[in-house]
Amino acid sequence: MELIILSEKRCKTSKILLGRNNILAVCLLLFLITVGAFCAGSYFTLKYSANAIVVMYKQEKMMHKQEIEQQRTMIDQAKREAENNLDALATRLSKLQGHIMRLDALGARLAAMADIDDIDFNVMEPLGMGGPALTEFQKSLQVSDFIAQLEQLSLEIEDRDDKLAAMESMLIADTLEDKTLPTGIPVPGGWMSSRFGCRADPISGKREFHEGIDFAGNPKALVIAVAAGIVTWSDRRNGYGNMVQINHGNGYVTRYAHNKMNLVAVGDKVEKGQPIAILGSSGRTTGTHVHFEVVHNSEHVDPKKYISVN
Repeated sequence: MELIILSEKRCKTSKILLGRNNILAVCLLLFLITVGAFCAGSYFTLKYSANAIVVMYKQEKMMHKQEIEQQRTMIDQAKREAENNLDALATRLSKLQGHIMRLDALGARLAAMADIDDIDFNVMEPLGMGGPALTEFQKSLQVSDFIAQLEQLSLEIEDRDDKLAAMESMLIADTLEDKTLPTGIPVPGGWMSSRFGCRADPISGKREFHEGIDFAGNPKALVIAVAAGIVTWSDRRNGYGNMVQINHGNGYVTRYAHNKMNLVAVGDKVEKGQPIAILGSSGRTTGTHVHFEVVHNSEHVDPKKYISVN
C-alpha cells in the first residue's frame, strides 16, 4: 500500500509504502482510538448522568422535606385551633354550670318561699322531653354550631336568671311587707277595753278623741311587737308613761304605752311577736293595760283594721 503526502510549503510530495503489517497496525490504532473515545464518552456521560440524578434526588428530597414541614405546620395549627376551641367550650361550659347552679339555688329559694311542692317544682329532676328519632334527617353538629348553641343557651339562662332574681326580690319584698305590716294583738290573751275614736275620757269624763285602742290583760302579761322594725323611742312620755315606739318602714309606726317596764332600747331591731315590754299602768291611766296606736304617714289610723284575732 502506498501513501502520498503533499506539502504546500515545500511543494513536494512524499510517498510512504505500507506493508500488510503496517496497515494492520494503523487499523488497530484507529480502532483503539475509536474504542477509547467511545469509552471516555460513555464514562463522562454516565458520570454526568449520575451527578444529575444525585442533584435531582437532593432537590426532590428537599421538596418533600418542605412539604412535610408545611403539613406539620398545618397539623400544629389545626391542633392549636382545636385546643383553643376546646378551651373556649370549656370556659363557656364552666360559665353555664355556674349559671345553672345559681338558677338551682334561686329556684330552691323561690320554691321554699312560695311553699311550692317538690312535685310542682323540683330543681333536681330533669325536664321531660322526647320525640321520635328521625335518623334520616339527623346530622352531627359542627364546632361552630355547638358554640352558637352554647351562646344562645347562655343568653337564655342569663335571661331566666334575671327573671328569677326579680321574682325572688318580689317574694322577699312581700315577705318583708308581711313581717313589717302591723297585724295582730299587742297583748296575747288580752281583751279590748277601749276603741279608737270619740269617747268619754275615763278620768275627766269629757268628750275626747281616742287615737288608739286599749288592751287590758294580766298584770304580768308581756307586750309584743305586732310587726318587725326599729325601736325609735323607749322611755317615759307625757301622758303615755313608759312607751315604746317602733318604726316599721313604709310609713308605719306603732306605739305601746303605759308599760310597767320597757324591755327594748332605742336602736334595737325587733321581730314580729318579740316581747318589748311588761303590761302596766304607768302614766295617765285607770288600770293595767296597753295603749296601742298605729300611725301611717304621720296620721293616726284605726288599729282595728290591722288587728287579727285568731
